[in-house]
Formats: sequence, C-alpha cells, structure tokens
Amino acid sequence: MTAPRTEAELLARAKQGDQLAFNELLTPYRNRLFAVCIRTTGNRADAEDALQNALIAIWQNLPKFRGEASISTWAFRIATNASLALLRKRREITVDDEAEYVFEESDGTDFAEDHAVKDRVQSALKTLSEDFRVALVLREFGDYTYEQIAEYQQVPVQTVRSRLNRARKQLKAALEAQTAA
Repeated sequence: MTAPRTEAELLARAKQGDQLAFNELLTPYRNRLFAVCIRTTGNRADAEDALQNALIAIWQNLPKFRGEASISTWAFRIATNASLALLRKRREITVDDEAEYVFEESDGTDFAEDHAVKDRVQSALKTLSEDFRVALVLREFGDYTYEQIAEYQQVPVQTVRSRLNRARKQLKAALEAQTAA
C-alpha cells in the first residue's frame, strides 16, 4: 500500500503528463468546480460542457501553472472563465426553465423541499447582472477572497464589496418576490 501523495507531488507528476495524478489532484475540487459552473451557466447541460472545457484547459495549461495561487484557485478561475465563455457563445439561446440544479450540500431532511429551495435560489441568481452573479458565485460557492474576485473582475476591492452587497440585496428581493407570487 502506497502512502497518500501530497498535492505538490501530484502536481509535479501531472505537469509531466501523468493523467492519474491529474485526476487525483482535481478529484477533491470536482464537485465545487461543477457547482461554480452550474451557478454561472444556470443549467446542467451548459455546466457539464463548461466543466469539460475547463478540465481540458487545466490539463493543457498545467505545465504553465506557476504556483502563484493555489491549484484550486487557478482551477476555479478557469472553470468560471469556461462558463462565461460558454454563456457568451450561447447568449442568443434561451436558458431552459426546467434545468436541473446541483448544490453541494444538503442535510437530506426533505429532498423535495431542498430541491424547491435550490430551484428558487437558482432562478433568483438568473435575475442578477453577470458582474453581480459572477462575484456572488465566486465568493459564496468558489470560496474566492475579495482580492481574488477583484483581480478576476479587474476592479478595485471596494467595487467587489459593493457588487456583493448589491447582489445579495437583489437576490433577497428576487427570492421575496418569488415567495409573494
């Protein structure tokens, strides 16, 4: 039985073309990467495409990874970029209103209620502007820091704080409007 490999060892082997090491390196992040894709794109089919595009881009660009950020931060950035690129490419296509949504955690108490709440949140997220939605998804589901979001969106940190504040207010209002309807 071999000892578990560290992330650094897996990264070094993956950079040399070891596909098994690459898979092992990204396995802990795969569900969260998919969650970022689905929350950004708004539907499962596009999220699957975006994740596939992201994984290909990560594999192809792994030799260029300099380690200035963690591998997870770098992978989340690529997944977000792949999701946004897919959205821009398909902007003229209407999003499927009956799309499936995947959320990372559930206490499992009431499956139907969990999914109803998750569907309402996903629907409310669609009402946000792209800048607000991306900032909120990166912060809440991608665990990005304000500084990382600012760098990604190429805006000052204060703008990120403002966008997140406004996004949360708009999300709350959209959820309240759904409840009232």
